[in-house]
Amino acid sequence: MPAPPPGAGTRPPATAPLLVACALGVERFALTRRTGPAVGPGPVTVLRTGMGPAAARGALARALRDEPVPGGTAVVAAGFCAGLLPGMRPGDLILAEETRDAAGRTPCSGNTPLARALAELGTVHTGPIAGSGHVVRGGRRDALRGTGAVAVDMESAATLAAAVRGAPDRPVTAVRVVVDAPGHELLRIGTLRGGISAFRVLCTLLPALLAWHRSLPLSRR
Repeated sequence: MPAPPPGAGTRPPATAPLLVACALGVERFALTRRTGPAVGPGPVTVLRTGMGPAAARGALARALRDEPVPGGTAVVAAGFCAGLLPGMRPGDLILAEETRDAAGRTPCSGNTPLARALAELGTVHTGPIAGSGHVVRGGRRDALRGTGAVAVDMESAATLAAAVRGAPDRPVTAVRVVVDAPGHELLRIGTLRGGISAFRVLCTLLPALLAWHRSLPLSRR
């Protein structure tokens, strides 16, 4: 048998893994509903990290610790979020240009084809997603909106920051579904209806994420 070419053991495979990270069991159920629970452990894994930035960081570090090619796994942060802009409604989609929190910013990769795929699913808002260590309400939402953020959640920024730590060229992005927005707060009447709308949209999301993954240049997957 001929010897493999130099470097063959260090290049990412043609079909590199995709890791979709979400915090909640209901989010994982929605993301895998149309493909069944057999999605994962890969090439596509839908990982439940648990709630909050610390849980997201820890789960990502464990999941990527033994990846076959360092930096070869593409990572998406997905799930529900709170929208910050007036006029947003439950079920709207958020495509992050970057995620940001007190620790810094993580730019997202290859969003143009993903934006096209998401547009077929519903209304899409593009911009920064802010990270928070707790549920954000009232004046804090106004302050985050003033920074240019279009949505906030507790895990996206921590997830992507953990993904690129030690692998700055790793493809990453974040896609969230609005479940809570100005005029549609979680504690108001109509929450159940809004939650159902967001859940239904999240159930349709995985094919768009797979299309994003396929669109990445081979050098980035």
